[in-house]
Amino acid sequence: MNSSQSANDLLKKVRKIEIKTRALSHQIFAGEYHSAFKGRGMAFSEVREYQYGDDVRNMDWNVTARLRSPYVKVFEEERELTVVLLVDVSRSGLFGTSGAVRKDVIAEIAAVLSFSASINNDKVGALFFSDRVEKFIPPKKGRTHLLHIIREIIGFRPSSDGTDISGALRYLTNAIKKKCTAFLLSDLLDVAGDGSPRYEEALKVAANRHDLSVVQVYDPRERSIPDIGLVNVKDSETSETLWVNTSDRKVREAYEEWFRNAGKAADRLFMKYNVDKVSVPVDGDYVMGLMALFKNR
Repeated sequence: MNSSQSANDLLKKVRKIEIKTRALSHQIFAGEYHSAFKGRGMAFSEVREYQYGDDVRNMDWNVTARLRSPYVKVFEEERELTVVLLVDVSRSGLFGTSGAVRKDVIAEIAAVLSFSASINNDKVGALFFSDRVEKFIPPKKGRTHLLHIIREIIGFRPSSDGTDISGALRYLTNAIKKKCTAFLLSDLLDVAGDGSPRYEEALKVAANRHDLSVVQVYDPRERSIPDIGLVNVKDSETSETLWVNTSDRKVREAYEEWFRNAGKAADRLFMKYNVDKVSVPVDGDYVMGLMALFKNR
């Protein structure tokens, strides 16, 4: 396939995703998105004298002491949010066993979130990461900008294969100083040998500064091994190979238990730092998953 054909195919994919996800954003998500995220960011407006019924947590003690009369800080809802998509572009995104590839599902979810944000006049940016930050697109408004992000997600070719969620979260914390709404789109397979997440410290800092949500996109087939005899398996990110006797029931059970424990460890971590998370199978309905994410906020 020559470069012009590749470009045309990419444009067709972008247009197809735009038509589908823009409709979803208008018909379903715009209101849910607004109620879930608007009002989460409050900006300081002014100081005024205390009135009966004011929340004492908003007292401005410095002004109160200086003027010897109780004063409170007044906040107003930030009308515009900054939304940043943290997109996992590691090689495991190419995995798919049921006609859907994880990377394509992530692209559609990212597009829905982008258009939902755009409808509410929010700025949208994107950060692409593997085991390094591959590319950062600063937040902006406009259809052309959104299509640029979607085109990058679909056609992006990372320079590395691995996954480092910590690096992406640290970059977000350093690059976006003001509080933003961030979505981490990943399979979350960035774990130690025992299945524990390797990104706790970075998550703690990012969740403290930003309004962070996680959308895990997974393939149900990767969580179990079929009984197909002796097979040579290859890690898509490290390229390591290993012979596995899939006919051994204990091997299959140990593999499934490892995935269950890894999932539970991630869930405990997100609960610890009050990070909302939803899991979406590549062969499932991500619309229901996103609706659940919005309504649980």
